[in-house]
Amino acid sequence: MRKSESSPDSGTAVVAISKHGQAMIPKRFRAKLGIDAPGKVLFRETEDGNVVIERVRSATEMQGFAARSEASTDVFATDLFREKRERDRSERDDRFPPQ
Repeated sequence: MRKSESSPDSGTAVVAISKHGQAMIPKRFRAKLGIDAPGKVLFRETEDGNVVIERVRSATEMQGFAARSEASTDVFATDLFREKRERDRSERDDRFPPQ
């Protein structure tokens, strides 16, 4: 069985699907998308019904991602969550007073 059938000058490839639903992404597409093995891809359907395959970044690649942009507040996230929980409790107690 051939792994894939493709034309080197076209943007297409035909790949076999295993009985478990597995398919091999051809090397040239993995290289173009920057997909390393092992890795993950996202299948997304567009509004017009086309299916797009996108590379999913690894946790290591995303490490520090948020730290690269400037924070919009000097308050720690734990303090923000604590304040939010207190507001939620207060609102809940106002709607459903303890008996």
